[in-house]
Amino acid sequence: MTKLTKNKKLALAKIEADKQYSVEEATKLVKEITATKFDASVDIDVRLGVDPRKANQMVRGVVTLPHGTGKVVRVLVLCTPEKEDEAKAAGADYVGLDEYVDKIKGGWTDVDVIITMPSVMAKVGQLGRILGPRGLMPNPKSGTVTMEVAKAVKEVKAGKIDFKVDRYGIVHASIGKVSFSEDKLADNVKEFFHTIMKLKPSSAKGTYVKSVYLSSTMSPGIRVEPKSLEA
Repeated sequence: MTKLTKNKKLALAKIEADKQYSVEEATKLVKEITATKFDASVDIDVRLGVDPRKANQMVRGVVTLPHGTGKVVRVLVLCTPEKEDEAKAAGADYVGLDEYVDKIKGGWTDVDVIITMPSVMAKVGQLGRILGPRGLMPNPKSGTVTMEVAKAVKEVKAGKIDFKVDRYGIVHASIGKVSFSEDKLADNVKEFFHTIMKLKPSSAKGTYVKSVYLSSTMSPGIRVEPKSLEA
């Protein structure tokens, strides 16, 4: 059996078993129980009453968090030459096409988001086996395949994230950093939750949101009362 560390014991002692906390209580508590020496990420896990194996119950979407994620997002734009200056001016970290396609084929994936254009998807599509498993494959539904590359870059840099329910019916996302104020964390959590609610499949029966948990890197999960997120 894994031995609990001193910090883990202290954190667990502050969380009441079976209690559902309001979002304000949860964001305050997640800051209190985090003992990492670095600025830990704050994550949300929403368990949904859907069957992801059914196409009509797949929950996937994008959301722009009002206060961003706190992370430095490395963006690669795969585009034609006439769009390169536009992408660079918007803040893209890497811009090009053939040289980066070859680089990725060689195993390079040191980026967080890849944005591309419809006209070059034939080349980008060849990278599916490499990018797909890493969650880096551009997709029109997430806004990463577009002619408006500058707009897409700015949105991603400002805190736009895409998410998808996993095979267990859970949506995971990073919604900020422990250094964020409680109010900023709460705002981000609510915005994310509201987006999840808007995406409820019409074919989903019974309880849609089964549970919501908030945690930081290496901290225990704090159960959040869904009703406190609906305001």
